[in-house]
Amino acid sequence: MLKFIIMVLFMIPLCFSSKVWWVIQSVMYFMSFMFLSMGVVFFDFMNLSYLFGCDILSYELIVLSFWVCSLMITASEMVLRSDYYCKFFLGMIMGLMFMLYCTFSSMSLFSFYLFFEGSLIPTVFLILGWGYQPERLQAGIYLLFYTLLASLPLLIGLFNVYYDTGTLYTPLWSGHNMTGIIFYLCSILAFLVKMPMFLVHLWLPKAHVEAPVSGSMILAGVLLKSGGYGMLRVYKVLMVMGLQCNFIWVGVSLLGGVLVSLMCLRQSDMKALIAYSSVAHMGIVLSGVMTLTFWGWSSAFTLMIAHGLCSSGLFVLANVSYERLGSRSLLVNKGLLNYMPTMALWWFLFSCSNMAAPPSLNLLGEIGLLNSIVMWSNVCMIMLMLLSFLSAAYTLYLYSYSQHGIIYSGIYGCSTGYFREYLLLILHWVPLNMLVLKGEISMLWM
Repeated sequence: MLKFIIMVLFMIPLCFSSKVWWVIQSVMYFMSFMFLSMGVVFFDFMNLSYLFGCDILSYELIVLSFWVCSLMITASEMVLRSDYYCKFFLGMIMGLMFMLYCTFSSMSLFSFYLFFEGSLIPTVFLILGWGYQPERLQAGIYLLFYTLLASLPLLIGLFNVYYDTGTLYTPLWSGHNMTGIIFYLCSILAFLVKMPMFLVHLWLPKAHVEAPVSGSMILAGVLLKSGGYGMLRVYKVLMVMGLQCNFIWVGVSLLGGVLVSLMCLRQSDMKALIAYSSVAHMGIVLSGVMTLTFWGWSSAFTLMIAHGLCSSGLFVLANVSYERLGSRSLLVNKGLLNYMPTMALWWFLFSCSNMAAPPSLNLLGEIGLLNSIVMWSNVCMIMLMLLSFLSAAYTLYLYSYSQHGIIYSGIYGCSTGYFREYLLLILHWVPLNMLVLKGEISMLWM
């Protein structure tokens, strides 16, 4: 594992050389395929080096991090074209990649906490430095304080674990079961905010709307998943408390998912709509994790991977329209079928994936989650029916409202996508729909 850490670390100073954009981009894709070729499909930690190692859970999320960071550089060519501090921009992406890699491969919970929080710093810089509107300052503060405030109790909880068990080394946790409502809340609060759960989700739409396309991609693609990853790790010692208290979070998540889905139906900003749909999808993932069942955990993990690719692709599409028309409003982005006919197919394909149509990985994850949550409690069936229906409704609203209708009179004309944009969308869509053929890797990771 250290060889990849050293590769990423040595690339950070390289970012500040002149004319290295294409070098960094190519090496990132190369590293993605290199890490992919390791093929970790075991439940035990492998490739151990000091406090770093990976099992199949870490492995898939590290591959997703490499892949999304590579795609971020491809999507952000406007930064290179306008020469807007592109060296610092690359430096931030490589710094973020380093933090994410260490977060997912840490085997000590203290180093996990350290890098989990550290990944916040490059993200805030991406939003503040390369965001679009002046409100990005407020969005950055929201992101910082929501996450930091919720994470400090987690640090105290980890010290408590160390005091009781004498270790923070993850594989040695298996025999322990920690109790106490305060410890339980301390341990999961940081991950609930990072997911984010309804009621503590306000930072996410703000951060997404104000972030540049690269910031939105990494937020939706990987950073939300670090909350789910942390939860899957810490619940190994919270089983007893989880069985007593988890019904609260399942109720809040499912009810919140329905309310957020209704909010999606009245959004006029494309990015805000996609951001709120992330909250709804993460609500169902959170419910699956909280059932503490085999199906729930496997399916939640599958949907996290699927949502990372699908949501990132939708943000790319929203950015393609924004670069042409200078607006993300659905009142302006109408009739795009006339304006950008070649992009309409990609809007259709990603909309299908977002509403969990076959053959996407989203379908595999959602079927498993519906099974596990209904198995846990029949009462949840009503909320799940509403969630599934409204998910299709707001995705159709986004697709039909943007592609059809009378084109805005200021943009009579026709445009086509760049080769870079088509490549970017293909690299999102192919893994999303091909991974379903190897569904057992993500479904049977326990």
